[in-house]
Parts: sequence; structure tokens; C-alpha cells
Amino acid sequence: MIRVSRLDGTEFVVNAELIQLIETTPDTVLSLTDGAKFIVREPLDEVVARVIAYRRRAYAALPVHGMPDPPA
Repeated sequence: MIRVSRLDGTEFVVNAELIQLIETTPDTVLSLTDGAKFIVREPLDEVVARVIAYRRRAYAALPVHGMPDPPA
């Protein structure tokens, strides 16, 4: 989940795995796989950075295919 803000400043979280499209119209619009759309304050690059950071945290503990697990 990533935290974003509506245009009125209220914060909410969105499941980063469900984001299908991010566009600037000039507002930043998040389109989800279920058809929902949200207009957010954050610029496109910030939303992308938050999604990347989320995925790094979420998948950091998973072993890389073909590589041994790190020592405990």
C-alpha cells in the first residue's frame, strides 16, 4: 500500500499492486485494474517512486530464483 493525498489534502492508501496506469492531465490520475480512478496531489514521479519503494520493501525478503537464500 502507498499513501497519497486527494486534492483537498486528505490522505488515503491505495494498493500499489492494483495500479494499472498513472497519468498527468495536468492532475495526477491513478487508474486501478478494477476501473476505479483517483486524482491525487502527488506528481507522477513521486507516485512512481512510492510504488518502487513499496515493491522493494515487499519483495526484499523473497529469494532470487537460482540464487541461494542469504545466511540467517
